[in-house]
Formats: sequence, C-alpha cells, structure tokens
Amino acid sequence: MLSDLENKVILALQRDLEITSQPFKELAEHLGVGEEELLAAIRSLMEKGYIRRFGATLRHQQSGYAANALVAWAVPEADLQRIGQKLAQQRAVTHCYARAPAPSWPYNLYTMIHGRTRHDCLQIAARMAAETGLTNYEMLFSETELKKTTMRYFREGDDLEGGG
Repeated sequence: MLSDLENKVILALQRDLEITSQPFKELAEHLGVGEEELLAAIRSLMEKGYIRRFGATLRHQQSGYAANALVAWAVPEADLQRIGQKLAQQRAVTHCYARAPAPSWPYNLYTMIHGRTRHDCLQIAARMAAETGLTNYEMLFSETELKKTTMRYFREGDDLEGGG
C-alpha cells in the first residue's frame, strides 16, 4: 500500500519539473517535506516498481530542430527486430515502433526523426535506408503540432492503489 506521501509524490512527478538547479528541493518544499524525505520516497517507489525511469522532453522546435518526419518502413518480418534495434539507436530517432501492416499499407516499422530542416530529414532517412538496405519507405512530415503534453496517469483524488 502506498503512503500518503508516495501518493503525493506520484501526482507531483507527473507534472513538468521546474528548470532550476535544484528541482527536487523545490518539489519537496511544495509538498511540505525535506528534500531527503522526497528522494527516499522516490527511491521507495522505484524499488516497488511504481516508477521505472525519469525522462525529459526536449521541445525540439525551440532548440533549432524545426523539421520532423514519421518514416514508415517496409521491413521483412524476419529482419524486423534487428533492423528496428539498429534504427532505434540512431541519434536522430526519438521514437521507434513495430506495428502490423494494413492491407493497403505495407509498412511495419515506424521511426520519428528530427532535423533542422526538411532537407536534413530527407538526408537522415536516406542514410538510414542505405545502412539497413531498406528501399521501401514513406516519409510523413509534420505540418502543425496540435498537442504535446506530459502524460498524466492519475488525477487528484484517484485511488492510486486501484482498490476503490
């Protein structure tokens, strides 16, 4: 069973951390506890498996990467794991997913790539194709970002244990 503090920590960690030199200290103050107590609660949640990892989201447009494309690849099923892992390791790739192809859409591997320009993205995809030997792919360029939020798994008042 989660403690009251652990419940509050989970809810608080779903929100973006402030960009400061001591984000956990400020979060602890907001929760009314000391920084060490907060860090102990986070460690406990990790040991219990409630938290697996921490991640950061870079606002790529603000950092100079104005172009991105979803690249849909047609990969032979026998090579899907190997090629998927190879593409996932590429620096320009932020997301890599295998999906079942549709009858009129033969693509089963998807990578999201980012570049400073559309031309950069075209070059990145061409290089990835050359490195893997893949020739059948489509690039879908983003035109407008309609939504980008941090995932929220719980809301205030939710029973985090699922017991009712």
